[in-house]
Amino acid sequence: MARFGAFSRLLGLDRPPHRHDHWWHEHRRQLLPSYRDDFYVSAIPAETVTEIALRIRHLIEKCVPIELPVEKITSPTSKIITKKVLKAAKEAGGKEHRSCVVYCLLVNKRWWKHQAQVELWDADLHALRAVACEVIAKQIIETEEDTNFLLHEVLLKRYSIMIDNKPTKPSNVIEKAVDLHALRVIGSSGYQKCINYLWRGWLVQDENDPSTFVEYRDKDNTSFWSHLDPDRMRAPMYQNWTQMLISFVYLVLYTLAMNSVNPGGHLDVVEGLLYAFTLGFMCDEFAKVWKAGPAIIGFWSAFNSILYGLLTTSLVFRVIAFSHDSSDVDWRQHYNILSYNFLAVSAPMFWLRILLYLDSFRFFGAMLVVLKVMMKESIIFFALLLVIIVGFLQAFLGLDQADDQVVEDTMFIVQSMANALMQSPDFSGFEKFNHPFGLLLYYCFTFVVMVILLNILIALYNSAYEDIYDNANDEYLGMFAQKTMQFVRAPDENVFIPPFNLIEIFLLALPLEWWMNKTTYEKINDWCMATIYSPLLLVSAFIEVKTAQEIRANRARGDGDDDSVEEWEQRMGDLDFEADGWARRVENAKSQLVKMQEGEVDEEEENEEMEIGKLREEVKELKGLLGELMGMMQKEREGKGKEAVKNENQEVESQVVDSQATQIAGDGDGGQSSSSSSSSSSDGK
Repeated sequence: MARFGAFSRLLGLDRPPHRHDHWWHEHRRQLLPSYRDDFYVSAIPAETVTEIALRIRHLIEKCVPIELPVEKITSPTSKIITKKVLKAAKEAGGKEHRSCVVYCLLVNKRWWKHQAQVELWDADLHALRAVACEVIAKQIIETEEDTNFLLHEVLLKRYSIMIDNKPTKPSNVIEKAVDLHALRVIGSSGYQKCINYLWRGWLVQDENDPSTFVEYRDKDNTSFWSHLDPDRMRAPMYQNWTQMLISFVYLVLYTLAMNSVNPGGHLDVVEGLLYAFTLGFMCDEFAKVWKAGPAIIGFWSAFNSILYGLLTTSLVFRVIAFSHDSSDVDWRQHYNILSYNFLAVSAPMFWLRILLYLDSFRFFGAMLVVLKVMMKESIIFFALLLVIIVGFLQAFLGLDQADDQVVEDTMFIVQSMANALMQSPDFSGFEKFNHPFGLLLYYCFTFVVMVILLNILIALYNSAYEDIYDNANDEYLGMFAQKTMQFVRAPDENVFIPPFNLIEIFLLALPLEWWMNKTTYEKINDWCMATIYSPLLLVSAFIEVKTAQEIRANRARGDGDDDSVEEWEQRMGDLDFEADGWARRVENAKSQLVKMQEGEVDEEEENEEMEIGKLREEVKELKGLLGELMGMMQKEREGKGKEAVKNENQEVESQVVDSQATQIAGDGDGGQSSSSSSSSSSDGK
């Protein structure tokens, strides 16, 4: 029965189309690790948050009732997402719970995306409503004037909703937007300000309550010694710098190991450090999977696992070579060469690994996003390719077996198929391979792979490249937000970056943590981190002192902490546009559309003015048409001769006389009634 249930789930026969899909549970869809969610509690009861989300869902259904072009929703001058809609969305939570409105909009976005998948007949409408949720959320974030409320209550507070009568694990808007890949929300100014504060370590999680974010109290402290705190290594910016530095050291160690081959098979200091670094990275990858589960495994996790596997294999062969007696030179040299061969083929992966830590720069970040999307698009190609390869391989093996009842050309067949896949087919080998069936079959395989499948792959790559680079800025911001939240969402209490995590594992955690007092253990960890990161802490303290001076200067001007004085702002304070009348001229020069967007003109007044403007344009067009018509008639009259005009006038006069005579004759024959009616009509005249 269990097997049948699994088979039904594979075919999608175990549920009706409208049943709730448990895959959409939030804790199963998170793209970021969440090790400590069990300690988090929703800031507002989950029932209340769910009620607000349902109110917003009803609002979206009524405001977007039919399919429309996406531009009608995303345009800054949209007539669908108006100020009244924004006001109604803000009022969905009332005054007490308005902080969770943006979170509820993202929940609705997830609902609409799910509904678009299960109701394909209305997929475009549901996708449009998901976009509307994102647009409203972005505008609410950007129009919020209270920065403190925006950062701490709207973006960083954690909320839950009810699913199957159970509250979900709490999450905040910052995490939810990354999980849903909501690029419009991520690209908003308030969201990026929050990410910037988290990246710099200006907003940190409270040690006693990890669900709450507090401001770094020494942010504006200009004292150098106050910033020599090992806890500052929790800031994502410093962790990224440290990882980047260690990655370059790791690459240098590999280069030195490759350039100093040891024929005797023994390990020198450089190789020992190289394998120690590898062990630290492997322990870190294992810890991530252990804490966050298999969902954290991605492209770079698989990439690093292959690299570490090659290095481990190299070490194993080195140990085997070293275990042989020095008199057995041949076997020792054989395994030693194998060890260096595995070490050598891992060189490209060492250099590509550097890109993992350079994604904080925009150029490399956008390129990595393109690479990631291309790898996903390649799944379609490889799925089709696998089926085709298996089919043709079975056909070639069948021909080989039918020839002499023995399958003996397997390697030749596999190599020829691989050459065709690499666009270097060799047809000469199939001329005598069960002629003519083998050659015809190889022609068919080459055509399918090189002409059809490879062109499909190229089209997929082009589509992915265009989609990403058309939206490169938002894609980069989304990638940077995800990178920041990987450090912030579930931080370690003690930051030991590989290979320093070996010190934590073998010198602190295993021998001390299980029996030592927590306070004493934390002090020992702080001392170890202060010793290990002392050079980096000196540099970071120097940087933070300069940053504190800039913060104080910004506060003295009344600007934000992260503001910087640009060239055009240096002399702006010396000018008074109100006094010289320039501000008034600018106000008069603004269009009605701009005034409406700034709230200076009501939408109803703007509609009336627009209607009046349309009428004026129509009157102008009508006047122009009348003028053209009169001109044409005048030209026709001028073109006729005077005689023609005179004859025409005579004909008109004769027609008038005839009509009057006919009327008089009719009046004489009409009798009394006709005369009375004529007299009444004449009186009316």
